[in-house]
Amino acid sequence: MVQALQEQDFKALVDHHPRAIMLSTPDARITYVNRMFHSVTGYRPNEVLGRAPSVLSSGLHSTEFYRAMWQSLTDHGRWEGLIWNRRKNGENYPQWLTIYPVEYNGNRLFAGVFMDVGELTAGNERLASLAYYDPLTELPNRSLFQEFLKARVSQRDPATNRFAVLYIDLDFFKSVNDLHGHDCGDRVLQQAAACIQGIVRKGDVIARLSGDEFAAMVELETEDELQAVCERMTNAFRAPILVDHREYFLSASVGAAIFPRHGESAAELLQNADRAMYTAKIAGRACYRVYSAVESEQGHYQQRLSEALMASLKVAQDEFSVVYQPQYDLVSGAMVGMEALMRWQHPELGAVSPAEFVPLAEQRGHIHELTEVLVRCITRDLDQYCGGSGNSKRLAINISARQIADGRLEQLLEPFFNRIRQAGWVPEIEITETHLMNLSRRCLDRLREFGEKGIRVAIDDFGTGYSSLAYLHSLPVDVLKIDRKFVQRLGADGRDARIVSAILAIAEALDLEVVAEGIETETQKAKLQELQCHRGQGYLMARPSPLEGLKLA
Repeated sequence: MVQALQEQDFKALVDHHPRAIMLSTPDARITYVNRMFHSVTGYRPNEVLGRAPSVLSSGLHSTEFYRAMWQSLTDHGRWEGLIWNRRKNGENYPQWLTIYPVEYNGNRLFAGVFMDVGELTAGNERLASLAYYDPLTELPNRSLFQEFLKARVSQRDPATNRFAVLYIDLDFFKSVNDLHGHDCGDRVLQQAAACIQGIVRKGDVIARLSGDEFAAMVELETEDELQAVCERMTNAFRAPILVDHREYFLSASVGAAIFPRHGESAAELLQNADRAMYTAKIAGRACYRVYSAVESEQGHYQQRLSEALMASLKVAQDEFSVVYQPQYDLVSGAMVGMEALMRWQHPELGAVSPAEFVPLAEQRGHIHELTEVLVRCITRDLDQYCGGSGNSKRLAINISARQIADGRLEQLLEPFFNRIRQAGWVPEIEITETHLMNLSRRCLDRLREFGEKGIRVAIDDFGTGYSSLAYLHSLPVDVLKIDRKFVQRLGADGRDARIVSAILAIAEALDLEVVAEGIETETQKAKLQELQCHRGQGYLMARPSPLEGLKLA
């Protein structure tokens, strides 16, 4: 009776388990399956009992794959991983399988416990799936995608069964989080995931790897198909993402690696797709690149640069310094202010251009640390060389738009601006026009607060964005800085003179001051004077230099 109860309890436990269970003998004969087995595989018990477990095989895995599985059982007493099997109706599907030995009624058996991870289902399966799926987008997570990839690589005939791995990074998504909050960012990510799913075909695998990074495993008949898939992926993000009746403009940088040409292992394929994606970033974003060893070298450099930047900001801040470019009144010729510009001299990389390391700091989330170093360098220079000789001239620093929503910024800048005023200078912050366009109401209010405290706000690189007159009128700004590309063509192209004239007319109507950047010739300066531009800076008047080398009077 006790034995009967134990057997009855065993069957009840196994039959009501939320995953499919199959017991087999050491000589590979199925002796028991539970109710969920039929739900997943389509086979009823009488159709598989006594047969070999290979009845479920998809035929997609190599003999090496199964040899490694049984070796793991021998060495560790357990195997767990993703395997492609076949349902009764002939459909191949991915299952997460765990195999381990059990003792039952004095017999040694092998238990196979598995679930279909190809799609989410309700109830207990959904709870079990959270280890393998991203709960926000309901896509496979990085771990599960890597298992999919390992299983796909292990399949037979790689020469005839081509596929590609796409690595998809959403450009500018961090700005959505920084400016509008993480709740809004999550909804944008959900829409982006749906957009990516709409590009690939049924049977292709999509995953959210982390943050704003996604991946796809795309089956190919020929390699020529890859171009069309990548183009559809980048084009899909040219339209805005709509969340709560508001438009958010993102783009996608896509990298692709083809099996087996660009890698014969799952890790190599994903890594090379990632490198190709970074190459797309370097090429200007909103585009795709197929892996190339030559182009990847630039990506290697960028990664090395990123790691060096993080290390220098943490332990070698003396590598950073600040130079100052004077600004002049274009009528009187008097110096009226200066812009502080960061420099980085790395012991191995040499002098790194701010055009490289500042955007990198923004992309990798280190812009606040970089601003801390900027403030520290300027404060040191003021203490050593300036005294109180500012004489109400402007001292401008560049601020990233994504910092405005950062609560740490005010704590950093308030004492710094007080120190600037003590030295006789008027603080000014510069923000790029394209970033100003995406500021939330809360961020614009923060800018107004700066203005109320006597801090002037300038729009940098004006003319490169898409500010409407109505939007420009609502911005709490005092200064427009004309982008250097318009200044550099003055005299050579009448259209640029008309553009500069139009900017000056807009500034006059809105009571804004105008600074022309990048003045390098007497012709450019004379034309700006003729157009009655207020201020200017550039190599013609003065190159950026350390503070001790400037004549501040």
